[in-house]
Parts: sequence; structure tokens; C-alpha cells
Amino acid sequence: MARKKWNRHLILAELRSRGMTLAKLAEISGISPHSVRHVWNRPNQKAEAAIAEFLDIPAEELFEDRYPKRTATILSSKWDATVASPNSARAVRNAA
Repeated sequence: MARKKWNRHLILAELRSRGMTLAKLAEISGISPHSVRHVWNRPNQKAEAAIAEFLDIPAEELFEDRYPKRTATILSSKWDATVASPNSARAVRNAA
């Protein structure tokens, strides 16, 4: 069976069918109500995690357009392990 494609309305309907509101979820989770209300327009990991935990559905599935989280990098990921520092270039020159 195909995975369910979640959107704002389906998530809210599922919360309400389980007797939960965003305001109550924010209060239970200790998150600002504004953060939870704005989760539809702005990414907020705490709010996304609270909703996902309550619904017992991974946040990556509920908010799939926001995951996987990636950071902007100039170099390819294969160079991540060999991060050069300004001193390493000087040490190579002095050793030669």
C-alpha cells in the first residue's frame, strides 16, 4: 500500500480526531503556542517533533518536504573528513 501523503489539513484532522488541538499540544510539550501555529509556514523542529511524537508518525513523513535536513557546503561531502585549517597548509609548506 502506498504511503499516505500528509498535508496541513490531514495533520490537523488527525490531531482533532484524537482529541488534540495545537494549543493543547503546545502546552503539553512546553513549546510556545506561536511556534506550533506557525509550523505550516516556517520550519520548527521542536513543533514538528511534538506533532510527530503525538501522532506516532515520523516527522520526516509528516513534513517530508523539509527532510532530510541538509547544510549548505561548498565542498563535496567526500571532503568533510579532511577539513583543512590555515595552519595545515603552512605545515605542509614548511615540511617540503
